[in-house]
Amino acid sequence: MLRNIMESMEFAHQIAAAVQAGETTAESVVTEALRRAQLVQDEHNAFITIIDTAIEQAKAVDAKRAAGETLGKLAGVPVVIKDNICTKGVLTTAASKILSNFVPPYTATVVERLELADAIVIAKANLDEFGMGSGNENSAFGPASNAWDTSRVAGGSSGGSAVAVATGVAPIALGTDTGGSVRQPAAYNGIIGFKPTYGRLSRFGVIAYASSLDQVGVMARSSEDIALAMDVMAGHDPQDSTSVVDDVPAFSAALDDASLKGMKIGLIEELCGDGNSEATVAAIEKTKAQLTELGAEVVNVSLPNIRYAISSYYLIAPAEASSNLARYDGMIYGNRQGEDSLGQAESMMLTRGEGFGPEVKRRILTGSYALSAGYYDAYYGKALKVRRLIADDFAKAFEDVDIMLTPTAPSPAFKIGEKTDDPLASYLIDIDTVAANLVGIGGMSVPAGKAEDDMPCGIQILAPVMKDERLIQVARALENAAGNDFSPLAKTW
Repeated sequence: MLRNIMESMEFAHQIAAAVQAGETTAESVVTEALRRAQLVQDEHNAFITIIDTAIEQAKAVDAKRAAGETLGKLAGVPVVIKDNICTKGVLTTAASKILSNFVPPYTATVVERLELADAIVIAKANLDEFGMGSGNENSAFGPASNAWDTSRVAGGSSGGSAVAVATGVAPIALGTDTGGSVRQPAAYNGIIGFKPTYGRLSRFGVIAYASSLDQVGVMARSSEDIALAMDVMAGHDPQDSTSVVDDVPAFSAALDDASLKGMKIGLIEELCGDGNSEATVAAIEKTKAQLTELGAEVVNVSLPNIRYAISSYYLIAPAEASSNLARYDGMIYGNRQGEDSLGQAESMMLTRGEGFGPEVKRRILTGSYALSAGYYDAYYGKALKVRRLIADDFAKAFEDVDIMLTPTAPSPAFKIGEKTDDPLASYLIDIDTVAANLVGIGGMSVPAGKAEDDMPCGIQILAPVMKDERLIQVARALENAAGNDFSPLAKTW
């Protein structure tokens, strides 16, 4: 009986409505979610921690209803949190050996707001160490594998979160997106990945990688669930100085207008041609046709400086990482290596040498070099100027179009280990997504069917600053057009 109930409630809005109406209990929903989580963990290594005590939180939600109290918008909904987002009393590692025993004394604002809405955190998801990677292969806890094919990567860095949603463990998962780390794994696993405008969601409690680029993002299989999560989480947070103070739109209101009549959508020429697989180009053409049928006008736009986005990003992000990760020295918290008799310098070197993985070390070294005396102006300073030029290109283009369109990634998920020995090839996977972080605009990956080897493919839509609700509107329209084929589950239960 329970399994039939769960199979009929794949989405967060369905679960919340059923729990609020007393048609099911939060306890039964979470029990099933934890069962699925263990099955997925055994097959995909999607999680670092599965939180069995979530059952007690579910019972508390049921007790609130029994007492006649009003339940939150996400009552009884299981959620998965990327393991670089702090959760009080629950291990939070950022998938790094150096934080393998770190239990935060506080909870990130975005998680706190989900819990205030009666959502229940059931697991902490696997990721690339400190968010540095495009395949979820750089985790100290081993790689997560794709929801559709265990021989392929889950995507990075929020791969575990994407797998959790794609396999039906939880209808909503949080990730972080520094250069595409929510959108790209969403595309690889056939789900929606949404990165709002920089500052729209609080970063308080998020373990920093590159502070001017990091943003919390949401993964789900329906536009309604994305909107519901944003309605709950968005809003100014005085604990985050980069949190915007603008009025928060009613994201769910964007669901009411599924018509795209009169909307002008710009196809970014520089990202839609050479370098993409045939199936990715076909997905772009298919999406263009769908958008036209839905009433939108699709035109080509040119962003001349976007070709430099990947180079700019891979100077700015490592430079900020080298500063942010300097705090991990084993002196105050985290793992400390070596005997107590070692001096401070020796202990710090040993701790970092053994605690950081190869990719994290590579980016710290790159960033430290770019910031060093004699090279700052030539590298980091120049990258910031290019960032400004890219932002100007976007601002000019958005004067003429409402939304922009690109692939999310040049091809579907690659094989695990395929790019391990070629970091540059791995970095180029981010070519479509990094610009949104450099500029600070909202971006969303939406499913666009299957590509090579019957693997999921995603299309990216981009909106101007603080116009994130447009992305939900477009996603809703495409979702309605595709029906049940929009974002199918990768697993059946």
